[in-house]
Amino acid sequence: MNLSRQALGMIGLIVGFGLYGLAGRLHSPWNEVLIGSVFAALGVTAFVYARGERWIQALGALLFVYGLVRAFLLR
Repeated sequence: MNLSRQALGMIGLIVGFGLYGLAGRLHSPWNEVLIGSVFAALGVTAFVYARGERWIQALGALLFVYGLVRAFLLR
């Protein structure tokens, strides 16, 4: 088992929940833009990190598209 991968996963969860909590304090539309940007960044990261795993790349692309739609279209 790779301990650094587990540690990075835990740090990512902490950062993600922290950003989500901070986004709730912002005024509209900045809270939606920040949350959408986090989803888009997560999608790009998952797509790049997948290294040939097609289903993870598809999930990353889906998260990226959802992030863009949430940031700019859903209000």
